[in-house]
Amino acid sequence: MHYKKIENLIDKAVQDNIKISQIIIEEEIEERETSRAAVIEKMNQNLNVMKQSIEEGLKEGHTSASGLTGGEALTMQNSNNFLGDNLYKNVVVKALAVSEVNACMGKIVAGPTAGASGIVPAVLLSLAEKYDIPDERVISALFTAGGLGEIVSKKATLAGAEGGCQAECGVGSAMAAGAAVELMEGTPKQVGDAFALALKNLLGLVCDPVAGLVEVPCVKRNGFAASHALTAVNMALSGISSVIPPDEVIEAMMEVGDLMSVSLKETSEAGLATTETGRKIAEELKDF
Repeated sequence: MHYKKIENLIDKAVQDNIKISQIIIEEEIEERETSRAAVIEKMNQNLNVMKQSIEEGLKEGHTSASGLTGGEALTMQNSNNFLGDNLYKNVVVKALAVSEVNACMGKIVAGPTAGASGIVPAVLLSLAEKYDIPDERVISALFTAGGLGEIVSKKATLAGAEGGCQAECGVGSAMAAGAAVELMEGTPKQVGDAFALALKNLLGLVCDPVAGLVEVPCVKRNGFAASHALTAVNMALSGISSVIPPDEVIEAMMEVGDLMSVSLKETSEAGLATTETGRKIAEELKDF
């Protein structure tokens, strides 16, 4: 993609009075040297995988091979003790469902990574369900999410091993927030504000998987990051701006990642992974 800054995407969208997704789609057509129909169909396939992973994650008896995770999405869906509206509940449920499918080695869309794969589909599909938004608009929003994520990959990183979980769940939350704003007919600037609000408030999030598996705390962290994205969307659509521009937030994330100890970047050498319970689980699963 030619664009290296979110600011450039926003400026182009405002100048031409178009959505950010339209810019990303044109970029994809040019890079892949293919037709618009082919590009749209490829994203439609991704959308279908997202839907299928949510459905799979809500089935009875869905448990990972390690036994650490599984069934919690269904538990929350069936709960009568949930505080808040159905949108918030569905966002968390869907995020858990996709993450559990990933933990069970099922098919997911890694956006931005497999470990953070529940966030974008949870937010976009929950909004589409609540407001009866057609797939065509969800597909467009997914291009926006992808474009934002690609810029992060160029300016910084999407790897927990390099930047901690702020680069995975943090960026996933930001991608979901920006895409959701466009889905709800927000302005390009509001897309950038939502992205920045989501990411900057997850700076410093470490990657500390128990027993080295993408399960604890990863699955539940997707639920938290998805609901966090919804907060950023509500703020941006209400007219609240991010004081720090999105591109500078990305740069700050990379700086924080560089300063972060290697022990907190997917090595399972600190954090939750080395708690008493975390070590016990690792010992029990050492031959897993």
